[in-house]
Amino acid sequence: MKKTFAVLGMMCAGCSARVEKTLTGVEGVREVSVNLPGRTALIDFDEHVVTAEQLKEAVGKAGYDMVIEEDRNVEALERRSYEQLRRRVVLSWLFAAFCMAVSMKWLEVRPQSAANQTMLLIALCNLIYCGRQFYMTAWKQLTHWSANMDTLVALSTGISFLYSAFVTFWGDGYTYFDASIMIITFVLTGRLIEERAKNSTASAIRSLMGLQPKTARVIDPLLSPGGDTNVSDLGETEVPISALQKGDVIEVRVGEKIPVDGVVVSGEAHVDESAMTGESELVLKTTGDKVLSGTIVKDAVIRFKATQVGKDTVLSNMIRMVQEAQGSKAPVQRVVDKVALVFVPVVGGIALLTFLLWYFWGGDFSQAILSAVSVLVIACPCAMGLATPTALMVGLGKAAQKNILIKDATALELIHRVNAMVVDKTGTITEALSGQEGLRPHAREVISELKQMGIDIYMMSGDKEEKVSYWAREAGIDHWQSGVLPQDKENLVRRLQQEGRVVAMVGDGINDSQALAVADVSCAMGGGTDVAMDVAQLTLMGNDLRRLPEAIRLSKRTVGMIRQNLFWAFIYNIICIPLAAGALRGVCDFQITPMWAAALMAMSSVSVVLNSLRLKLT
Repeated sequence: MKKTFAVLGMMCAGCSARVEKTLTGVEGVREVSVNLPGRTALIDFDEHVVTAEQLKEAVGKAGYDMVIEEDRNVEALERRSYEQLRRRVVLSWLFAAFCMAVSMKWLEVRPQSAANQTMLLIALCNLIYCGRQFYMTAWKQLTHWSANMDTLVALSTGISFLYSAFVTFWGDGYTYFDASIMIITFVLTGRLIEERAKNSTASAIRSLMGLQPKTARVIDPLLSPGGDTNVSDLGETEVPISALQKGDVIEVRVGEKIPVDGVVVSGEAHVDESAMTGESELVLKTTGDKVLSGTIVKDAVIRFKATQVGKDTVLSNMIRMVQEAQGSKAPVQRVVDKVALVFVPVVGGIALLTFLLWYFWGGDFSQAILSAVSVLVIACPCAMGLATPTALMVGLGKAAQKNILIKDATALELIHRVNAMVVDKTGTITEALSGQEGLRPHAREVISELKQMGIDIYMMSGDKEEKVSYWAREAGIDHWQSGVLPQDKENLVRRLQQEGRVVAMVGDGINDSQALAVADVSCAMGGGTDVAMDVAQLTLMGNDLRRLPEAIRLSKRTVGMIRQNLFWAFIYNIICIPLAAGALRGVCDFQITPMWAAALMAMSSVSVVLNSLRLKLT
């Protein structure tokens, strides 16, 4: 089975890579994809071999918490964690202001030894209350022979504090209590801003979840002797939607949302289905018509019999699909994860080398400590880890808002590279509206737009040549083939791939499933068969062909954003680590101090998330 679990305690790319590696090593686990911004793990596992409890235990041993209990409210846990973080940030800034006032002589404390002892107490309070999570996490990581961003923060602040404490009581020189406080303050502030920004990346999921009401009005039906449901009622009961069962008769009044999928048994009303189909025109529903969860009754009271409840409704499937897509990994992210696993140990090695060079070559112990601490602080695996998944989460959420459901990140990353598209005729390019076949709305303009994008269109149909050629010309399609079987569609896709083309297949029926399965990108019409939608990576809700070029444009913007994020994340580390190590100190007396290093490190992560959020504005 494939299931998404919330994972608490992940702070950087090293954390997510560690969780993924741990779960992958558990027997019975087929595939794992950990999403750092979403704090989730998408796990494909054999429930007969390993249980969710065993997976939770494995994650717990790695130093993290996986939520498998139904009664644990993840949103409530995250809200509480956010409030605790906010309080720590406020208090840390107060400690920082107090310490800086003493350090800069704004608040004069004499003699200097008394000032140093005062700053020691302030820094100690800050470490214990505001920074203790860094040390607890670093210790857990150490017990598993691992390291993450918290390890770097714990090392840098710990070294700064201990060196300054030594100078205060036994040595002579400058102390770095203010640096140890500011490092924690900047890191915590960065995480607070980051958390606020990450909440925006998940807005698409919350919007979908908000479509579903919390309760439903169930009618107690009378059964006629023939067994048919008589919708006159004995009474009504308001129940949580989790208690609804197939066959329940539910009443929905004007302005209310339909709680589950079903079939109308009484009354008629216009229903707003725009959230599900993207079409703003109201749809009249009468006895025998299907209604969908999340749609809104506009002008009358209707009663319907529930046919799909719980996780089986169309809306629940949409939510699950978007969650799984946001939890999946694009190919480029897997490379970044491998880098993240070794990044922190490598940075630790660079910091040690920096200390040794400055100590033995420069002969300055204080400068050696300062440089090593700056290297530990400024190195940022978080930016690298967030570069791809934040952009993907926003992109996939944006697609869902446009009624384009994308199953995995690979499809979103790949569709902009498509240069050949195989399309089915009936149900895709054409439709039947009174027994007569006609082009789908906007079909011709969509085909024209796709051709302008450099995509060759091939229409395949089992229909007669005269019909296929006629509709191909009507739609503006240059390549077509009639009288084909499902195998012929698959053969065309494979032939185009062998020619080096990136091929998309668009279809709606069972006979398209073979070609959909082998295409580089597969797309199904939302009104098509369940088989086609199960196989396809993209589903166009509402059967609107205009969403095809929109998906391609969104893919281009998302991939462009990923490249920007990765470029700046890597360039940041490549440039800043040598500057923090003091590479220019001998040339122009310039070096990034620990406090500035902390500020730059925090802003690098925040900037990646904020840059990704620009996708929401397009």
